[in-house]
Amino acid sequence: MLTGLVCIVCGRSYAPGDHQTCTVCGPGGILDARYDYDAARVSLTADALAGRGRDMWRYREVLPVPEGARRPDVQVGWSPIREAPRLAAAVGVRRLFLKDDGRNPTSSFKDRASAVGVTKALEFGYQAVACASTGNAASSLAGMAAAVELPAYIFVPERAPEPKIAQLLMFGATVFRVRGSYEQAFELCRAACERFRWYNRNSGTNPYLVEGKKTAGLEIAEQFSGSAMLDGALPDWVAVSVGDGCTIGGITKGLHEFKRLGLARAMPSMLGVQAEGASAIVRAFRSKGDVVPSGADTVADSIAVGTPRNWRRALAWVRASRGSMVSVPDAAILEAMRETARLGAVFAEPAAAAAVAGLRRAVAEGIVPAGATALAVITGNGLKDVRAAMSAAGQPHDVRPDLAAVADIVER
Repeated sequence: MLTGLVCIVCGRSYAPGDHQTCTVCGPGGILDARYDYDAARVSLTADALAGRGRDMWRYREVLPVPEGARRPDVQVGWSPIREAPRLAAAVGVRRLFLKDDGRNPTSSFKDRASAVGVTKALEFGYQAVACASTGNAASSLAGMAAAVELPAYIFVPERAPEPKIAQLLMFGATVFRVRGSYEQAFELCRAACERFRWYNRNSGTNPYLVEGKKTAGLEIAEQFSGSAMLDGALPDWVAVSVGDGCTIGGITKGLHEFKRLGLARAMPSMLGVQAEGASAIVRAFRSKGDVVPSGADTVADSIAVGTPRNWRRALAWVRASRGSMVSVPDAAILEAMRETARLGAVFAEPAAAAAVAGLRRAVAEGIVPAGATALAVITGNGLKDVRAAMSAAGQPHDVRPDLAAVADIVER
């Protein structure tokens, strides 16, 4: 029930089709997908959802995918939500929930976007797909492309973690490791897509990719509304790590749509979290001005974006939710990795743990009340970046095959 696309800068409308950005506003003219919500409301009901498969496609009325379109035959979405009371006490909120999107096929939230991306590539007749990424978007695209037999061309910066590159290569992608920054990889990918006519999956500019990401917001709303977790109410706050801005924009849009369809009573406030070494959107939020590109130096490679392209969407949705934004240092991110695993039993990569670190900072600064309920979206599994995990966790004890050596360490 997609009706068209609208530029979030100038308001120009486009019919559904193979678009990337506004022809008037250029690369900054991000397009937003629009739907016939009155028509969607007729069939997208609580009763209908109860009988549908537990994956992201259950929300087909508000996804930009034609009926019967070929899509990846792997389960993406409907990731679990679990309560973490010990982690809640450490963070400082009354109740804390974790949505573990590391359970997706390539262990990342980005599978939601890539599943839509390869589906649109097939719909538009492309013979290959491509993207630039610090890691997760790339590995998710490679995995989804393998599922539909599309060649994938991936551009990653030099700093991309080896486990993510290993995933790319195992899925059969052609990988270009660019001797430069993410921004340079992004521009090289864009130019290559134009030259070789590859479908550009970059969610910073592709309007359809955000629609996949919003399914996490739809799920959060449905999972709480239909359960006893908070007596059917949604959490007061939802914390999301922020790189380009499209993830928090997409999740918030999904939460809003669930309410618009009459399936939820209220919307949570959104907390956007960036690493201090890559915090251009946080600075724009505080200054109430435009984003000023900056460097990107952080252990959280998945949100190491110095020139975010979807910042307008992120800021608009955070403000619409009466939310806020904070930045956190790498030391706090590493600490959150340890605590999320040890107190919450979820192994989060640095960017995912940033949401927990940001929630703790927001409580300390009085942004989030101590009596609040909250959910943190865990966007990627910790095995995505083993080097960072080892940095956070510490080293094992090397011992002789001797019980006395074990006893010595235990007693100390």
